[in-house]
Amino acid sequence: MSKGVTPIKQFEPVSEKIRFAGEIVSIYETTLLGPDQNEIIRDVVRHPGAVCVVPLVGESVRMIRQYRSATNKYLLEIPAGKRDLIGESPEETAHRELIEEVGLKAGKLTLLGEFYNSPGFCDEYSYCYLAQNCVSVPDNRQGIEEEHMEIVHIDLQDVQTMIDEKDIVDAKSIIGLMLAKEHVR
Repeated sequence: MSKGVTPIKQFEPVSEKIRFAGEIVSIYETTLLGPDQNEIIRDVVRHPGAVCVVPLVGESVRMIRQYRSATNKYLLEIPAGKRDLIGESPEETAHRELIEEVGLKAGKLTLLGEFYNSPGFCDEYSYCYLAQNCVSVPDNRQGIEEEHMEIVHIDLQDVQTMIDEKDIVDAKSIIGLMLAKEHVR
């Protein structure tokens, strides 16, 4: 804990009941005991975690424009994917997703940061990487959305304008691109 920070009163998990088990996420009703000893109930989405990758080729970032059913829109995103293979490290997942989605193999992969995507209701934890010294390889797209996605090249220097103009509205992409800009600066 940081110097001068008052310790936070603890919440204690009491029980958890599964409400829905899906292919990607599960939803639990979680009962907690608050610092005031009152019982509270929260819905919590459990997710296996994810990686995202900023593939830098020269001054250009390879992104994807992919359909997202939750928004009913095509979104401009950096390559990403679930950590759904048991025993696979985040770095291995990043290499796999980079090949699958944009047909690139990274010569150098640097961890830029880690974050919770939406901790108000979900435990999804992401690892964000910068891929450099990339070489082209055959892609290995998985699923209908990936089959119909488009690879888009953007200049890293155009990122802030694209965010300002709402061309990029995906949180993991904004985080990854801004971290990459800072890293290569």
